[in-house]
Amino acid sequence: MFVKVCRTAWLGRGWQSSSTAGTRCVRAFRMSAAQEAKEGAGVAVGVAANGSDSPPQNGVSGVAGARHGEEQYLGLIRTILQTGNKKGDRTGTGTLSLFGAQMRFSLRDDVFPLLTTKRVFWRGVAEELLWFHPRLHQRQGPAGKDVHIWDSNSSREFLDKMGFTDREEGDLGPVYGFQWRHFGAEYTNMHADYSGKGVDQLQKVIDTIKNNPNDRRIIMCAWNASDLDLMALPPCHCLCQFYVANGELSCQLYQRSADMGLGVPFNIASYSLLTYMIAHITDLKPGDFVHTLGDTHVYNNHCEALEEQLGRAPRPSPG
Repeated sequence: MFVKVCRTAWLGRGWQSSSTAGTRCVRAFRMSAAQEAKEGAGVAVGVAANGSDSPPQNGVSGVAGARHGEEQYLGLIRTILQTGNKKGDRTGTGTLSLFGAQMRFSLRDDVFPLLTTKRVFWRGVAEELLWFHPRLHQRQGPAGKDVHIWDSNSSREFLDKMGFTDREEGDLGPVYGFQWRHFGAEYTNMHADYSGKGVDQLQKVIDTIKNNPNDRRIIMCAWNASDLDLMALPPCHCLCQFYVANGELSCQLYQRSADMGLGVPFNIASYSLLTYMIAHITDLKPGDFVHTLGDTHVYNNHCEALEEQLGRAPRPSPG
């Protein structure tokens, strides 16, 4: 499984000096994806089981007795389809929506919560996460690695529609990676050198985990109110907090807007991978990934596909 290879590839050198390790990490997951495809697994493999006899908790979905981590996700979708509020949205598509939900996935014993009842773009998950690390990928973006998940929000048409007529195509503004590494710095364009500017939240998280693991302020926030008007799209997954206990690192993500059909499976994998990486370079073991959701919704044009997905049984998680 890739997480084992990537964890080793990161080499524990600390984030500021990790460009070489990051490159090795990219190479590792590409090799892993190629091997999975060769074996017929594609890019969608395994989901986290709870990892113990105690059930995961979910405050909304009514599946507290579920013993397979993915059942929380499926149960929440089922609840939304049955009882969700009909709401309009920015895209004009319409949604069924609930407010406030939580899922908990164990990352112990090399278990990784990549959903199995649908295909998840695993390579895209890893490339995007490395792009959030600007020293590796800020200038070229995911599209430079043939990952096009952000193309629609950085196209010439979209940027002009949002009023960014002077901005180069592909420039999303001060989004996730900029806020993680340069919070508070003045944003000019995607080609500028921001070294030493703003607050490096990611490095502070790593340093605090190493030096003061009981701190209750180990937080990284992408929601910067003063920069929202400069972003092509405000952050959906906007704040994560890390927690250290018993030699394990856990992460809780707050996601203000949660697209259950497309975005949430991606986000589960992304922040679980981030937790694995930070745990490795801080000499800890991965603990739990807790996913707290605000506006938790299913788009109307996803309902049929999700109904079909609910008919599939989760498969064993990768080891």
